[in-house]
Amino acid sequence: MERLKMQSRDVVGGNVEKIAALFPQCVTERLNKEGKPELAINFDKLRAELSNEVIEEGEERYQFTWPDKRAASRLANEPTTMTLRPCREESVGKDGTPGGFDSENLYIEGDNLDVLKVLRETYLGQVKMIYIDPPYNTGNDFIYNDDYDEVKNEFEKRNGLFDEEGNQTFDRMQRNTEANGRFHTDWLNMIYPRLKVARDLLEDDGAIFISIGDDEEANLIKICDEIFGEQNFVASICHKHRASVSNDRIISENHNHLVFYAKNINVLFSRQKEIGEDPVLEGFKFEDERGKYKLTPVDGPGGAKKGNPHYEFLGVTGYWRYSKETMQMKYDEGLIVRTNNGLQQKYYLEQAKLSRRTVTTWWDDDFLTSSATSQLISLMGAKTFDNPKSVNLILRSLKMITKFSTDAIILDFFSGSATTAHAVMKLNAEDGGKRKFIMVQLPEVTDEKSEARKAGYENICEIGKERIRRAGKKIREEFCRDMPSACSNDNSLFTNETSQSDVPTLDTGFRVLKLDSSNMEDVFYTPDKFEPSVIEGLVDNIKPDRTSEDLLFQVMLELGIELSVPIRNEELGGRNCWIVDDGYLIACFDTDVNETTIEEMAKLLPTHLVIRDASAANDNVLDNFDQIIESYSNEKKITTHIL
Repeated sequence: MERLKMQSRDVVGGNVEKIAALFPQCVTERLNKEGKPELAINFDKLRAELSNEVIEEGEERYQFTWPDKRAASRLANEPTTMTLRPCREESVGKDGTPGGFDSENLYIEGDNLDVLKVLRETYLGQVKMIYIDPPYNTGNDFIYNDDYDEVKNEFEKRNGLFDEEGNQTFDRMQRNTEANGRFHTDWLNMIYPRLKVARDLLEDDGAIFISIGDDEEANLIKICDEIFGEQNFVASICHKHRASVSNDRIISENHNHLVFYAKNINVLFSRQKEIGEDPVLEGFKFEDERGKYKLTPVDGPGGAKKGNPHYEFLGVTGYWRYSKETMQMKYDEGLIVRTNNGLQQKYYLEQAKLSRRTVTTWWDDDFLTSSATSQLISLMGAKTFDNPKSVNLILRSLKMITKFSTDAIILDFFSGSATTAHAVMKLNAEDGGKRKFIMVQLPEVTDEKSEARKAGYENICEIGKERIRRAGKKIREEFCRDMPSACSNDNSLFTNETSQSDVPTLDTGFRVLKLDSSNMEDVFYTPDKFEPSVIEGLVDNIKPDRTSEDLLFQVMLELGIELSVPIRNEELGGRNCWIVDDGYLIACFDTDVNETTIEEMAKLLPTHLVIRDASAANDNVLDNFDQIIESYSNEKKITTHIL
């Protein structure tokens, strides 16, 4: 039986283990801050293993640095005990039902750095695409003000974040004006750890798109070169974001950048034929038994310079696209025909649908902020958000990366007005995909005088959730109009050849989760810091305001189970149990759990079975626990955990 840790993974500890496996001679032991022994790296020995010549401190080298960069990097690696608590009443079901909790989309409220850490273990290498629109650092916007926890000392005291009594003296968000002596530093310290954690979530063929203005584009690229690797830079795409001319600058800045990096350029490049723009499906005016087609050249462009073969075919001598054998085979199959323009080949519409056009770095479509604002006002009934991103901009990015990955996970941890969620639902409606979105947003309070506050939105999260509800409703209505069978339970719509399972479904809902402190009391993590009398007086190590569903989600995070999987409640042996992902996990947090409940849980052969330490009706239940589980382990290995 394994005892759950109920905290995010120790990234530094994991890295030490990796180095120990490669260079065991570079690992030593030391006492940590609590006076307990731990493994540590002997960096002098490690440097000697990696280079014949050690770079000395202060020696000139190419590097990109700023004040407190090391603290920002450490912040990304620090584990967290925070968790995500489900909020059913604010959630929306797949079919748009308020309060429904069956959606595979997630809307998470909370500081995005902590949320990314919480998600890191569960979604490690699972996200196909990340899109973010962080603060541009123009001198007028707000940025996150992180707590660089150096044991509440050097960093905070130096920067005035805590007073003499140790009380926090800063707000979570602060306006970063150009008068701030740490103008670029604060922005860099904000974005660096978030990108560092986010990289871990990407699949090997995944990609990240970051919207940014001129103010920090150069610094952003330097940071991304360091985190993702300079070789994984794909492009800095320019797109037009305003049509009017601004007279407050020497040259009117009418574009924004979309910085594009791959997780692994070689893996992404192997999918190059899948990446690009939708093809132009025009001119297919001919048709045969194979379908619609148009005629295209078969001669070799570039001639000898491009290495095209030169020979005579059907009385015509020239440079051709294919070898003579391939030409003959295509001719025999009726794919090459004589026309007034000489020899041409048939190019079928179905072939064209699978092709992609090469993307350029200049996007001049209607991605204007003014258009996006007008569309959002039309949807929401008021100007609820300043400078929203264009749905079409994100839609174009999605089509590039996920056109053929229709079950992809898309993450946006600067969700804002939730444009990314809108775009994901829209694309799924267009092509029948089942892409899932994860939106993360700090519940930043709206200005008291803003149109958003007047419309009743207390914070940005309320705007984002309502935008998804309204956009989802509109998209679903259009989807059901075009494909009524997908929105009906009427079996008369289906024939013997088709069933409802064959019809594409559309998920326009979302599960709301909110970042909070751990469900466990402090004594759970550091029992050695409490007097024995305090521990003996505790009835439970779980906070009294937490529900069994709260506990379930923290357990799911620790076991690496996606937070979007099906969850149901069922009574087993007279006790309330949670059955997750069709029995992959079964958990019971009730009290007075007896052998009958344990046996009923084991009969369902879960991969993971979880109970609370305090759940057992008596000591005999815990004594017999392993024996009961073992009696069912011949059919399947059941990993048991205690909380």
